[in-house]
Amino acid sequence: MLWIKYIHLTAVLLSFCGFVLRASWMLVGSPMLTKRWVRVLPHIIDSVLLASALWLVYLMSLPLLQTDWLLAKIIALLVYIVMGTMALKRARTKVLRLTFAVLAILVFLYIVSVATSKSVYGFFALIIN
Repeated sequence: MLWIKYIHLTAVLLSFCGFVLRASWMLVGSPMLTKRWVRVLPHIIDSVLLASALWLVYLMSLPLLQTDWLLAKIIALLVYIVMGTMALKRARTKVLRLTFAVLAILVFLYIVSVATSKSVYGFFALIIN
């Protein structure tokens, strides 16, 4: 089970770094964003990320809808996807794209904090407790 966790953590890191890199390229208007591998590789990494996450949930016998911190991660992941899409493709101005990129990064950090703390409060638990 440990090796699948490492695969998952590696995919998390690659996915996040890829998002930050693509957001940076978008902000400076880099032609790198038009490269085929830049458009394809994130989908491959995210597929590995999702598959490893589902495998870990299965191996740990976690009921998805009854594990509050896991449900919080799933909801936050959907928010992260929307924010990321707005940052990289949908927002019309660079200011809006930058805003959505920062929001996506904050949501990503929340997801990581929920995963490490196993609490829906994530890093907010420091403030609450």
